[in-house]
Amino acid sequence: MDEQFLQISSGKGPAECERVVARLLRKITKAAAHEQLLVETIGLVAGKPDETLLSALIRVKGKNAKTFCKSWEGTIQWVAQSPFRKFHKRKNWFAGIVVYDVSIFPAWNEKDIVYQSMRASGPGGQHVNKTESAVRATHLPSGMSVTASEERSQAMNKKAATERLKNKLIGLQVDAQNQQTQAQWLEHHSLERGNAVKVFRESLV
Repeated sequence: MDEQFLQISSGKGPAECERVVARLLRKITKAAAHEQLLVETIGLVAGKPDETLLSALIRVKGKNAKTFCKSWEGTIQWVAQSPFRKFHKRKNWFAGIVVYDVSIFPAWNEKDIVYQSMRASGPGGQHVNKTESAVRATHLPSGMSVTASEERSQAMNKKAATERLKNKLIGLQVDAQNQQTQAQWLEHHSLERGNAVKVFRESLV
């Protein structure tokens, strides 16, 4: 089964481009579902206006996930009136999409994780306070750690912490990859100069 990571970025574009990122996330998720692909959100960076995103990172799994993701990779052009500046003349907004194959990341090994049980805190009644159901997972090579306490079962919290830690590490690895492609993908003027792989003409309101 193919597994790919897809990142949508507004680069250094204005709020309109951030709105485009949010809309593209919806479109890609819907299109993936139509292709019977599983989409999991790894990380979102919100913009200042409502319903905007600076960037979105998702994992796409399933048959032909690589082909699907590659069909979206590149510059996306969105033609619409600004939803934030009523009389603004500009109508062309851009976002960039980069696809990462899972094989570029270091192999994930659960042997590198140390688990520590701890007493959960917060809502949940006496049961939560009396049992050590919460779990802290620490990735030894990086020193990164996360906790999970939302489940009453320690086993379920361990599973949640493991997945959370894996996603956090993937996010950092994608950020590292972006350092290498920053000039092409994160600089907004580069997005504008590129040939758009897809063009949408829909309202951003």
